[in-house]
Amino acid sequence: MRQLLERWEEERGLDTLCEGSRRWVLISYGVLALLLAFAGWRLQAGTSLVAALIYLLPLLLFLPTLIAKRPRGHAWLAFVSLLYFMMGVNIAILPGLGWLGLAIVVAALGLFTGATGYARFRSRQLRRKA
Repeated sequence: MRQLLERWEEERGLDTLCEGSRRWVLISYGVLALLLAFAGWRLQAGTSLVAALIYLLPLLLFLPTLIAKRPRGHAWLAFVSLLYFMMGVNIAILPGLGWLGLAIVVAALGLFTGATGYARFRSRQLRRKA
């Protein structure tokens, strides 16, 4: 895997890989946030907006990291996305909510992949500039 990533860095360049993984993080972050808001609303039967926002709280804590483009924060975001992966698996086994759980799983895996890629490529890019 390491050799594959190093070959990508040589062929495509760190700038291109950073931009692509950053775009991937932002898209999957937005999709996951929308799905979690919907899941919170759906699982709480529309009773309270606060209950729906509780699902989003750990994800929203990483918003400053996304804005500042910090590689270490993206690495931590990757770990948190695995919690949402597990949450999606748990939702998928509920009757009638399999599609929602599967969508959360896919979005969480996309966020994990993008965040780990950005953390790797951006940290190597910063190291080369220094």
